[in-house]
Amino acid sequence: MKSVFIKLLFSVLCLGFSNTILAQQTELKTIQPKIIVIPNLKSGEDLRAKIENDINYRIALTKIKEAFDSRGFTTIDAIAKIKAIGTNAALSQDTQTDLKSEIIRSSSADIYVDAEIDIQQTSSGNSVNFILTAYEVSSGNSLSNKVGESGKFYTEDYSKLTSKAIESIADDFLNVMQTKFDLIVKDGRTIMLNISIDKESTYTFDTEIGEESLGEKIENWIADNSYKNNYAFPNISEYLMVFDQVKIPLFEQNGRNYSPNKFSKSLENYLKTYGIKLKTTYLGNTQNVIIH
Repeated sequence: MKSVFIKLLFSVLCLGFSNTILAQQTELKTIQPKIIVIPNLKSGEDLRAKIENDINYRIALTKIKEAFDSRGFTTIDAIAKIKAIGTNAALSQDTQTDLKSEIIRSSSADIYVDAEIDIQQTSSGNSVNFILTAYEVSSGNSLSNKVGESGKFYTEDYSKLTSKAIESIADDFLNVMQTKFDLIVKDGRTIMLNISIDKESTYTFDTEIGEESLGEKIENWIADNSYKNNYAFPNISEYLMVFDQVKIPLFEQNGRNYSPNKFSKSLENYLKTYGIKLKTTYLGNTQNVIIH
């Protein structure tokens, strides 16, 4: 009887140990995004001046980064990036949007978080409100949006008020963001592909290339190369072919980010094997291919 009990106890312990290992393996399979937090800019505002002259924003960005770091996310220091990229020529008000895009692009972040801070000073106490919105870098799609409130206190310690505002929403914000990001990892990110034929070209999408038309060749390539063969059927005319949704992987096999540009470049190389000359331009998640 004692021997049976020992065997049963050993089996239970082994089962518990196996479940622990399985849980750890499942946890390791969760891919967390790299995040950069950028201040919200109003019309005419200078990004670097906002960081350098507004201590509350510097505190806010640092506190948000700390909150994300404490939950195991990989965060990129936006303040360091702004200082590294910024030059006098690049910081004119006319180029602020481009500067913000350049900071996000050079960070290699998967997600950027737009942070807007609102400090309220009243006779009944001071407070800090936060609006956080997470966007997927490649598509610009919103992944999570939360408003945090510190509550009113008779203090001018905005560092503490900022912390309170962030702590009130950090878990919910990150949980929603992670869930949405997990779906992107699983199903792929979405790009839009516009393929047009130059007016001087001798091609149309009905031009026979081997046993298929040019349009059929392109669609078959998209079907074979889109992530999990997931794409929306194109809208097609004689000289224009538009794929509103094409899924591409988030990462390459080596773990690097898979650039939307890489997908359209692969299509370009494929068509070149048939002697077709073309030019590709990129704008965010929209890829524009022109056949000459």
